[in-house]
Amino acid sequence: MFDLALLAPERLRPLRVREYDKLVAAGVFEDEHVELLGGVLVTMSPQGEPHIVASARIAMMLARQLSDDWLVTSHSPLKVRADSKPEPDITVRRPTIREKLPRPAALVVEVSDSSLVKDREIKRHFYAEARIPEYWLVNLKRGEVEVRTRPQGTDYRRLRVVTRGDVLRPVALRGVEIAVKDFLPRRRKAQ
Repeated sequence: MFDLALLAPERLRPLRVREYDKLVAAGVFEDEHVELLGGVLVTMSPQGEPHIVASARIAMMLARQLSDDWLVTSHSPLKVRADSKPEPDITVRRPTIREKLPRPAALVVEVSDSSLVKDREIKRHFYAEARIPEYWLVNLKRGEVEVRTRPQGTDYRRLRVVTRGDVLRPVALRGVEIAVKDFLPRRRKAQ
């Protein structure tokens, strides 16, 4: 690996979403699972069973409670900036027929264990900047959910941490209630 500082005064050129989309359509990343964050291709960690189960349960509970006016997607790209197209574990948004004009998401959920730092310290800022009203970060290691609301600039003004005994009520999805205990994996008792 070479030292990128040796390239000075040259700069790295970030990849744009439209270029990334062309590469995806051409099958360039067929054998890789990547997302575009700040113009940089980032490989995504493999998902373990707790991650898969929690993501599927949350998506299923949201879909059951929402009308057909909403689209609940799992592990699908979401354009948040001209140079960023992350793949949240769950996205809730209004469907649109025109691919060029995606509607903003009402809720984004990331389920994290090995990707906790990336989801908390990088992706959260992209979601806030895109004015997504609510971002859930499901921390599998701690058995809690960081609920961020009120996006302003590149961050959220409000953070609330909920645990197994709490119920989530998304701000933009009236009437939806999800008990945290219904999707968090059970903790194993120490032997």
